[in-house]
Amino acid sequence: MKILSLDTSAKTATAAVVEGDQILAESSVNAGLTHSQTVMPMLSGMLSAAKLTLNDVDLIAVSHGPGSFTGIRIGIGAVKGLAQGLQKPCFGVSTLEGLAYNFKGLDGYVCPAMDARCGQVYAALFLGGDGKISRQWEDAAIPVTELGQRLLTLNAPVWLLGDGAELCYKSLKDTVPGIRLAPPQLRLQRASSIGFAAEEALKTEKPLSPGELMPVYLRLPQAERELNRKAGAAPHGKEG
Repeated sequence: MKILSLDTSAKTATAAVVEGDQILAESSVNAGLTHSQTVMPMLSGMLSAAKLTLNDVDLIAVSHGPGSFTGIRIGIGAVKGLAQGLQKPCFGVSTLEGLAYNFKGLDGYVCPAMDARCGQVYAALFLGGDGKISRQWEDAAIPVTELGQRLLTLNAPVWLLGDGAELCYKSLKDTVPGIRLAPPQLRLQRASSIGFAAEEALKTEKPLSPGELMPVYLRLPQAERELNRKAGAAPHGKEG
C-alpha cells in the first residue's frame, strides 16, 4: 500500500510517500515561508521527481496534532481536500507518535516534546525495541518541570526530540540524569515517519473518510483561552 503522508504541525513542512518499509519519496521545507505557500508546490515537485501521481496513492495520512494550530489546520485541510477529490481514504496520526517513529529500529525510551509556550510542552513517551515503537504515556500538554519529574521515575536514558527538545534539555539536564538530545537529523518532523506510523496503526484500525478526519489540539488556541478568561472575569469585574 502506497501512503502519501504530510506533516505541517511545526515550522518544517514535510511530505513523503512510503510503501511497506520503503521511502519512495520525501521532501521537507523549513525556509520561513507559511505552510499554505509551500505544501502543494512541495508535494507536486516531490511526486514529479519520483515519477508518481496522486492516483498512484492508496491512502493519505497526516499529523493531526498536537502542534501549531494554524499548521495543523493547513495540513488537515489539504488532506481532506485531496482525499475528497481523489476519493481516497485518509488517516490521522499523533504528531508526537510520528516523531517517535524517527527512532523506529532503535532501542530505548524516546520522549517527543513540542514547545507549547508559557513553560509547557506537548509531550509523550515511547519505547523502542524489536523493531517496534510502543506508547508508554498518552499525549499531554504539561509544564517542563512536570515532564522532568515524570522522566526521573524511569531511571533510564531517554532521547529528547521535537522542537521542544532543546528547551527541555537545557531546563532538565542538571536534574534528570540520562536525558539526551536526539541528533539533528532525527529531531524534527519527518512525513515518512507519519506514513510508517499510519501503516502500523492501520493493522488494527480502520481508515477514515475525509469527513471523519479531525484535528487534535490538546488545549484551546490562545485567542480562545484569552476570550474565555475575559468572559470568566467579566461578571466579577462588574460586581466590583
